[in-house]
Amino acid sequence: MNRPKQPRPFEATARALLLCATLFAARPATAGANPMPSPFTVESLPALPDPEGFAGMFAGVTHGALLVAGGANIPKNRWQDPIQKSWYNSVWILEKSGTSWLPTSPLPEPLAYGVSVTIPEGVLCIGGSSPDRHHTAVFALNWENRTLTTRSYPPLPSPCAHACAALVGRTVFVAGGTAAPSDTTALRQFLALDLDHLEAGWQQLPPWPGPGRILGVAGSADGGFHLFSGVSLSRGPEGHPVRTYLRDAFRYRPGHGWETLPDLPHACAAAPSPAMEGPDRTLLIPGGDDGTNTGFTPLEQHPGFCRSLLAYSAGNNTWTVSGQLPFSTVTAPAVFWENRTVIVSGETRPRVRTPEVRALSFSGRSAQ
Repeated sequence: MNRPKQPRPFEATARALLLCATLFAARPATAGANPMPSPFTVESLPALPDPEGFAGMFAGVTHGALLVAGGANIPKNRWQDPIQKSWYNSVWILEKSGTSWLPTSPLPEPLAYGVSVTIPEGVLCIGGSSPDRHHTAVFALNWENRTLTTRSYPPLPSPCAHACAALVGRTVFVAGGTAAPSDTTALRQFLALDLDHLEAGWQQLPPWPGPGRILGVAGSADGGFHLFSGVSLSRGPEGHPVRTYLRDAFRYRPGHGWETLPDLPHACAAAPSPAMEGPDRTLLIPGGDDGTNTGFTPLEQHPGFCRSLLAYSAGNNTWTVSGQLPFSTVTAPAVFWENRTVIVSGETRPRVRTPEVRALSFSGRSAQ
């Protein structure tokens, strides 16, 4: 079993309300945009029991408990080149009102950089990567009576990692990604799985009217799937992938197809996904990589990623910059749990993970 080497003491994780910030006053980012209602609060939940933390974890809610699984980090010298990354198969549970994470049965193999969606049947884990390849496997993790069970779902039509996904009604949508670790182009692939007709498997749908991408942000609102930002890939002069940061946005409505939305104020690649549902029909994106510090040297002094909270209003089709977050995290899943959006672990700056788990609450957000 590939478990983290050195558990973090549970006593150090029980720091509820360590960070509590109330931020007001949205600044319009698009002419005529209405500010998003405030305030929002940020709270610290028990940190993961690992000193490093992980990028690209699976996460979701099952039977009222928060479940996280897999992920990757750099346990040795993170500043050496090439880096030595490790993948994990650990699964942890945080039960309602829990003060520490419970270890449980591991994944079948170490996985990271897939996508996950909470469905009534459990936490649906889709694709992902291991050190030498990307995967097609799809499975649901279910925590019930203190036992973890795994159910297989139809596999993806081809390997995929670094995509984004969201649930709209009873359909899971997956957009983008790459097919192999060495790829220098991103997939322009849009897939759908009807949870009520699993026998049909994943359906290939027409892609969005924009470039292929990895590390996009998905969202579900007003009966539609939203695709925001990410990065496109091209082959550089030495054969390495070159990233182009994207500000575009699209919405897909079953039966209607794709429509192009206004561009974001700035890119938000790898921001916690899916986007958070805020008050008044808004989708909110916390932070992400806006590309501003691409190529920053020395890398050890990188200042961290963007801290802007972007808000898209589905009602008036506009964007606002709705304040600044007290933290920056990318390649982290976002999960709606206990009337809060929980952001699990992730990267605070290149090659640096965090075990911190944070919960954001918004005025007017209804319970689910």
